[in-house]
Amino acid sequence: MMFAVAMTFIDQTIVSIAAPDIVSELGLSTSGMQWVVNAYLLALAAFFALGGRLADLWGPRRVVVAGTLLFVTSSVLCGCVPAGDYALAWLVVFRATQGLGAALLFPAALAVVVAVFPIERRGRALALFFGLTGALTAIGPLLGGWLTSWTWRAIFWVNVPVAIVALILTALAHISDRRRDEPLDVVGALLIAAGMGLGVLGFQQASAWGWDSVATWACIVGGLVLLYVFCRYELRTRHPLINLAVFRDRAFAVDNLVLFFAMMAFVPLFFFASVYAQVSLSASPNQAALYLLYFFAGFALASQWGGRILDKRGARPTMKTGCVVGAVGYALWAGKLTDLSMHDQWPYAALAGAGIGFILAPASTDAVNRALDASYGEVTGITQTVRNYAASIGLAVFGTMLTHTMTDHVVDTLRSRGVPSGTAHSVAGDVTQQITGHADTRTPTGDGPAATAMRDAMSSVRMDFAEANQWVFYGMAVALGIGYLCALRHPGGRGPATEEQAIQE
Repeated sequence: MMFAVAMTFIDQTIVSIAAPDIVSELGLSTSGMQWVVNAYLLALAAFFALGGRLADLWGPRRVVVAGTLLFVTSSVLCGCVPAGDYALAWLVVFRATQGLGAALLFPAALAVVVAVFPIERRGRALALFFGLTGALTAIGPLLGGWLTSWTWRAIFWVNVPVAIVALILTALAHISDRRRDEPLDVVGALLIAAGMGLGVLGFQQASAWGWDSVATWACIVGGLVLLYVFCRYELRTRHPLINLAVFRDRAFAVDNLVLFFAMMAFVPLFFFASVYAQVSLSASPNQAALYLLYFFAGFALASQWGGRILDKRGARPTMKTGCVVGAVGYALWAGKLTDLSMHDQWPYAALAGAGIGFILAPASTDAVNRALDASYGEVTGITQTVRNYAASIGLAVFGTMLTHTMTDHVVDTLRSRGVPSGTAHSVAGDVTQQITGHADTRTPTGDGPAATAMRDAMSSVRMDFAEANQWVFYGMAVALGIGYLCALRHPGGRGPATEEQAIQE
């Protein structure tokens, strides 16, 4: 199951490294490239609950196989995107179907792992599962940098051999396929997908439409209304897609709140840190990948430590520790971004990674242990829906923040070099669109005063981008600070069944 899930984790990060080459060859816009990244995360969030429910209804083995086949087929089609007017639509559609495949695959695979281990050993087992699969996310940038030197299309095609091995191992594992004879909540699946999609569209497009735009708020509010309707519908239907009654357990609700804010600081980091490394630090794709490894060194170590603490003392200590360590790490890391030195940043990157490592596996495992009346597939679908929706929101919100801050900094830089205000705003908008959409550091060409000023100001623009990223990293630190306040509300302990097991021992 870890091997099967590896593809879904790698694809969360691998595209960010190849973004400059994709944009250059296909001529994508800034918002277009962000949607290529975000379409995958959004589909994950929108359909995870469906994946968890289908694992219960059809059996986890069938859903793992179906999700793997859909994922690898979509990967091949992403790599075969034709250049031209339809390139963006092609990529976004098949990135979304990739996300749908991952949404089917992951909760079914995790449900298998959860069912294999008894509760008293589950914390350590899932710490290993999340630690290794999370570490595989670090392979994405490394693999992306190496494959991009050949062709960026290979970042999608590499999933083919991985999928073949995963399918062979799944067949050899002889996984039991317990099924439920219940109807599928199609209306609920459509409502949650539409609500999440509309909300993230509003956040994503705020950088282009503006926060004072009616369209921006119509999407955000419309998405929230649809999610409210979804919740009301789920409470009335006999066989809901998500059994909202599980949120009556305070520990389960707190686990999901902490996961929400932690994921806002986790997945978006890959995109922003990799682009920062290539723009502000003038790093190659391979060097940008190594830059992210500092983060995962801390993440991998803390994941294992957090799993052991979970088995002995419960999730509350690990979540509180993780939020504090992560918030401090992100804040200190933000302060070092303007030094423009990769070497000086590694301790803070590792500290930020350790904070996230302490949170993810314990919070996810504790949520499963607390909701014993619901199935593993269903509970996994809920927690992963929360996690990936948060990642999509984080990418959209922080992307908007970066765009506005970067534009203001570049305008000030150009004005200080004598460029008229109107021209400065126009050029700054173009520069920001180029840089925040992908890691393009090519020097502007042309003989006009604006182009000349931009060539003279390139070193300052790199610093402007570093300063703009500081606000993003500080925002991630704030998200973890809110997560800490949520963790304080956790009742503690190791869950009803775990405590009963401890008494028996």
